[in-house]
Amino acid sequence: MIEAEFIAALRALPLHPAARGLEDDVAVLGSLVVTTDTLVEGVHFLSRDPAADVAWKLVATNLSDLAAKGATPVGVLLNYPLSDDDWDRGFLGGLDAVLRANDCPLLGGDTVSLPAAAPRILTVTAFGERGIAPPRSGASAGDRLWVTGTIGDAGAGLAIARGADGPPALLARYRRPTPRVAEGRLIAGAARAMMDVSDGVLIDAARMADASGLAVTIDLARVPLSDAYRAWGGTAIAAVTAGDDYELLFALPPGTRPAAPATEIGGFSTGSGLTLTDDGAPVALPASLGYQHRAR
Repeated sequence: MIEAEFIAALRALPLHPAARGLEDDVAVLGSLVVTTDTLVEGVHFLSRDPAADVAWKLVATNLSDLAAKGATPVGVLLNYPLSDDDWDRGFLGGLDAVLRANDCPLLGGDTVSLPAAAPRILTVTAFGERGIAPPRSGASAGDRLWVTGTIGDAGAGLAIARGADGPPALLARYRRPTPRVAEGRLIAGAARAMMDVSDGVLIDAARMADASGLAVTIDLARVPLSDAYRAWGGTAIAAVTAGDDYELLFALPPGTRPAAPATEIGGFSTGSGLTLTDDGAPVALPASLGYQHRAR
């Protein structure tokens, strides 16, 4: 069973209204936005990644979900498997750094023992004060698709973490992503739909379009790539299918400009599915649009 099939099956279970039909990465519970993310060793991070960086990424991925709803972080719960002292202490150092950097205190959590040789499984649940909380399902035909920051840097950083040559700046984009909390608060008021880019621009845009009952077109020529990524040799198609960028992807009415720096990369129309172009010329879709757990 792949991730999409499992989530579809969950929708047949009793759901709280705050779950928004499981179409979002958060629950909106009264004045709170609640989200949870798990990082698994060997799946979301490499065994040789520094423990401090893993702690940073664990919290940042959760805060990115809050950012995509225009929410202000209130605090986090941590579920942590104790392992060896050096790794645990390194993790604590990174946890302290990311919590202080984002003004997001620890609320509590749970600790467990980790069996010998078992992969680390780390979970954080984050709480935010509700802002506008635009759903990913709110896009309308004619809306334009925008993205903050640059795309593909984290995918390059993963390749560098695995042994490829490349600059530290790209490696840092993979290991220590920046949750766009301030940008999310600014953008949310005008955005009809918003989510973060965790699994890749193509697959996440397709998810937004599907949730909104629309088709989406993305122009590769418009996708923002950093100078460091271009110098490294990264391509646009690799950038839009890589994950872990944690930028904000959002729909705005035509003629509306975002209140934070962002780039228009496409738009929504009636119909269904994803169309890819390059400066307006049709481009065949890649075999994989992005990351999906247990993809066939």
